[in-house]
Amino acid sequence: MVPVIEFQDLTVRFGRLEALSHLSGSFSARALGLLGPNGAGKTTLIHTLLGFHSPSSGSAKVLGHDVGSKMRAARSLIGYMPERDSFIEGMTAVRFVRMMAELSGLPGAVALERTHEALYSVGLGEARYRNLETYSLGMKQRAKLAQAMVHGPRLLFLDEPTNGLDPPAREKMVELIRQIRDSGEVQIVLSSHLLRDVEECCDEVLILKQGQIAHHCSLEEERRENRKFLQLQIRGNSERFIEQLSTLGCECAVEGKRIRLVLPPELEVRALYETAAASGSQIRHLDYKRDSLQDIFLKAMETA
Repeated sequence: MVPVIEFQDLTVRFGRLEALSHLSGSFSARALGLLGPNGAGKTTLIHTLLGFHSPSSGSAKVLGHDVGSKMRAARSLIGYMPERDSFIEGMTAVRFVRMMAELSGLPGAVALERTHEALYSVGLGEARYRNLETYSLGMKQRAKLAQAMVHGPRLLFLDEPTNGLDPPAREKMVELIRQIRDSGEVQIVLSSHLLRDVEECCDEVLILKQGQIAHHCSLEEERRENRKFLQLQIRGNSERFIEQLSTLGCECAVEGKRIRLVLPPELEVRALYETAAASGSQIRHLDYKRDSLQDIFLKAMETA
């Protein structure tokens, strides 16, 4: 499988400022979340992968194409939804998205057909002949998503797609992103300062700090691992219950009335209830340890 994006000692400088410093890695997620505080280098990284900035040293590839020597081939496979509006005054959504499709290389008739499809897919079918300046913020964001998708890219760069949206508009945008991800036809790189957006839409996360990679992880693996860390409250004979858990291979620690334990890989949660019943105990409360994306992010900021 060709990586979505990959770096080899990638460095980008603007004068004396080193915006990206010696990035190396390979990423193949359906949806990769790009996180970091302001000034971490997220936008610089996206712009470099789009060919707007040239690497000062090292290299980067998008879908196997080097952004230095094969940028034209890479761009034909990319859709880009910028953070800031870039509309042309007086244009309807149809005219704008069609123009972007033609700039991407589609013939006029095909571009128009794809434009209608893209606008319907983002929920703007009924409003597609209205001027863009009459749109709400949420509608403008969906129009930007439509122009990024219209030419049928294999990879979408989404830069702050929910920025400034009210809750209903944000939910609509998140649902559209998930639909694109789940279609299996397009991979996504989502840059956002909102952890919730990344947690709801992405499979992997790449965290930048001061132009360097602070952390990279699979959110699915993190969630899977978390299901083995449990916290229980029981009623009855806790000593006998813990003894029997130990014979099953569980690692246990008692904190007052609470029992913290780690399940061995082969053991399922239902075995805990069977063990409790056999020991004359009753599980009154069971909770999974959840290492949220916020926890992962804060640890990366502390340790990087």
